[in-house]
Amino acid sequence: MALTILLITLAFLAMIQTAIPYLVKQTVVFGVSIPEGEAKDDKLEAYKRTYSLLVFSLSGLAIVAFWIWTVSGNPAEGQLVLTGTAIQFGIIFLSMALYFYFHGKTAKRKRTEKWGEDLKQVKITDMSARSKDEMLPWYVYLLPIAVTLGVMGYTAIQYGALPEQIPTHWGANGKPDAFTAKSPLSVITPLIVLFCMQGMFLGINEATKRSGIKISASRPEASTIRQLTLRKYSSWFMFLVCVLMTMLFAFLQLTTIHEGLADDAVMMIMPVVFMLVVLIGSIVFAVKVGTAGQQAGEGPAAQGIRDYDEDDHWKGGLFYFNKNDPSIFVEKRFGVGWTINFANPKGYFLVFGPLLIILLVSYFS
Repeated sequence: MALTILLITLAFLAMIQTAIPYLVKQTVVFGVSIPEGEAKDDKLEAYKRTYSLLVFSLSGLAIVAFWIWTVSGNPAEGQLVLTGTAIQFGIIFLSMALYFYFHGKTAKRKRTEKWGEDLKQVKITDMSARSKDEMLPWYVYLLPIAVTLGVMGYTAIQYGALPEQIPTHWGANGKPDAFTAKSPLSVITPLIVLFCMQGMFLGINEATKRSGIKISASRPEASTIRQLTLRKYSSWFMFLVCVLMTMLFAFLQLTTIHEGLADDAVMMIMPVVFMLVVLIGSIVFAVKVGTAGQQAGEGPAAQGIRDYDEDDHWKGGLFYFNKNDPSIFVEKRFGVGWTINFANPKGYFLVFGPLLIILLVSYFS
């Protein structure tokens, strides 16, 4: 089971990393903003193809080698997980190393060719765009939060019936493999972690909802569709993950309170189903956002203008620093989704605050 989970995760990671250059906005290539008329430059297209080919082929070789090693060597589960995790980090390191290489080449080509220097930089705003926004409202998160609080209350009622050793980790087979001594804090630590994650998801959803809708000056219709699609599906995907986490954590908590509540087959399949639904949701999210607005963007672009060049605010094309932008989250330049405006301290509070609480609770439980 552990091998199956690792292989699915590795294949998904390799696939997403391979496709990234074709999922981001066409006017952003390896984190560098490119004028509309130069977005299909032959060398830029060659950079994308080379990146994708190298990530796909090298990741594929690593995954096949890993599979052959597990089949022929029959390693222990610990070795299996450790090696599989190392390959995951290796794929990420490979993609980032190639990203930075092609980021430098793209930035150099933009400077050499003096792209956009003869075009007027324009910022536009569509006041009607927010009326079309389909992000989920904040109160939908009250449902999974209520479930978590309810399970906390039920745990308190059943405290006397709980075992003296409380599970803190479950293996790939769905069975607990790490324990801690029973205490009023340790019995609800997983639920506190879940509650903090739910609060973080709610905060990110609201902060994203209030962030600016950035519209392209050269293709306003297509960019508006992409922005609204990104906002809608990121909101729904985040809520899906929140609900799935709530179901999984509540299920594991109930199996701790009532031993034998689920048989071995159910315990094994639950995390697998959770992972598969999240991975499928990720693929749908990436495809929906990556293809959004393409049909609307097939016509001719506006001439003589280009979007305001924000390259100076993007460090390495990955990290966004802009004190003049009130948005807490902005669309990534490499990858699908959102990243923090690191010049806005509210983002640190929303993301790192809950994580700090989780670490403190885990340490003292």
